[in-house]
Amino acid sequence: MRILGVFLLWCLLLAVCWPLALLALVLAPFVWLVALPFRLVGVCLAATFALVRALLFLPARLLGG
Repeated sequence: MRILGVFLLWCLLLAVCWPLALLALVLAPFVWLVALPFRLVGVCLAATFALVRALLFLPARLLGG
């Protein structure tokens, strides 16, 4: 459903200002490439926090709490 909404917004932008719509279409892969390292860092941080949380709650899980 989100992809359809993005497509409809792009079609609206194409009807209103076609050079800006084409520029957005060309620049979208570059924005994705720039954002990729930040997404990877986010995944690594989430995994690290999950590991720390699991280690902190391990004694409680072993004692049956």
